[in-house]
Amino acid sequence: MSKNARLSLIIVAVVAVVVAGFFLFSRTDTTAAPQSADGRVTVVEYLDMECPSCRAAYPGVEKLKGEYGDRVTFDVRHFPIPMHRNAELAAVAVEAAGAQGKRDEMIKVMFEAQPQWGGQQTSQRAAFRLFAEQLGLDQAAFEKALDDSALRTRVLASRDEGSKAGVTGTPTFFINGTKFTGAPSYDALKKAIEKELS
Repeated sequence: MSKNARLSLIIVAVVAVVVAGFFLFSRTDTTAAPQSADGRVTVVEYLDMECPSCRAAYPGVEKLKGEYGDRVTFDVRHFPIPMHRNAELAAVAVEAAGAQGKRDEMIKVMFEAQPQWGGQQTSQRAAFRLFAEQLGLDQAAFEKALDDSALRTRVLASRDEGSKAGVTGTPTFFINGTKFTGAPSYDALKKAIEKELS
């Protein structure tokens, strides 16, 4: 075999390995973004409570929830980004409020107050306790839940699940198991949902 033929064969082999590697590592595991068993549309959102982009998307998502009602299932999952000092504790606080039936209300309060507590390099636990008080939660139970290792494990498991599904930033949406691409504006999300409903 000539030197040029060997070189060509090596190049073809390298290209084949690179292409195979690309397809292998770019596959998205959609097990983290299930479709609704009853044929309705399911929208899964991975968010970080300290993320300004998640806060910006929140009003549009809430509007869509109101418009679609039972026709679309919205599933919020945590993806606290490590560079956000208080994102993990904020997610735990949301789940702690959820244990008292106020998960959605805590998400709303967190996003409304995010300019005050977000981006801080000190613990915002006191702010989260204040939010719990505003929502009329049992303070002792909320405090205990903030330190509950099971809640923290659930939050971190959600982040791990998101990573496996291809989530690299927030907010990331999956609509009926397909990763939504582009800016998650109200209009863009509505268009994607309507496509699934049609």
